[in-house]
Amino acid sequence: MANEIEVGAILEGKVTGITKFGAFVALPDGKSGLVHISEIAYSYVSDVSEHLTEGQDVKVKVISIDENNRINLSIKRALPPPPRPAFNNNRGPRPQGDRGGFHSQGDRGDRGPRPPRAPYGAPQGDRPSQPPRSPRPAASKEPKTFDDMLKQFMSDSDSKLSGRYTEKSSRRRNNGGRRN
Repeated sequence: MANEIEVGAILEGKVTGITKFGAFVALPDGKSGLVHISEIAYSYVSDVSEHLTEGQDVKVKVISIDENNRINLSIKRALPPPPRPAFNNNRGPRPQGDRGGFHSQGDRGDRGPRPPRAPYGAPQGDRPSQPPRSPRPAASKEPKTFDDMLKQFMSDSDSKLSGRYTEKSSRRRNNGGRRN
């Protein structure tokens, strides 16, 4: 008889205890299992005692048996699911035709056909274009010594860093927040 309780089996049992997280059900062969609150009904269950009472006979389905031989049961899976309510669309029929979406290739009204696009990077109609960059000064053709190149690098780095720090500090001062 011990082989009778296996996962997927539907059994008759009796509720022996009710807790806030579910109900304990006595099964054949003197075993018991737990029906978790989420497995009691297809609807939301906030209080187990609203759906079950101690001593009530219930039909349960064995949904799992863990490594400690605890039996997890379900009442709702032992019953056929309730019929789904029909979707009631009270908004009426959907509009037909062009809705002006991104993929719409429909009528543009009295605006005529769409003008061709300019190539990527070309100036756009009324948008202000960026001023052209000035070319870099031509490097002298004579080889520089390592010391000259190092001095130039340090000078460029210092000027870039000092500009960066003044930008950050001005942002900190002007952010409107107070810090004490």
